[in-house]
Amino acid sequence: MKRYRVMTMLVLMLAGALLAVVPAARAADTKAELKARMAQRLPQLNALKARGVVSENDAGLLTAAGTATDADKAVVETENKDRRAVYAAIAAKNGATPEAVGARRARKIAESAVSGNKK
Repeated sequence: MKRYRVMTMLVLMLAGALLAVVPAARAADTKAELKARMAQRLPQLNALKARGVVSENDAGLLTAAGTATDADKAVVETENKDRRAVYAAIAAKNGATPEAVGARRARKIAESAVSGNKK
């Protein structure tokens, strides 16, 4: 249960950072829309992680296991698309690359994970 609280906290922090830095990820996606979508997906992502179907990678993105269904993979793809938009906005604001932002985020997730759940 602690792992889910940590993941919930991390996703909400990421979503909060999103509000501060995403001026216009895409014209149709406002900061609030991205935050809402990511928060709405969180319980589903937590369930997929608990089942071992989804894990975090060292780029700050999600990876679907071979047992993932097409629906599971669609959730992962959608989450990764939004994460990339957030990372790009943070990178633009801070003069970094989206890849560096994602890698930094992955390290923070790993540091906060319960022992044995580094991904």
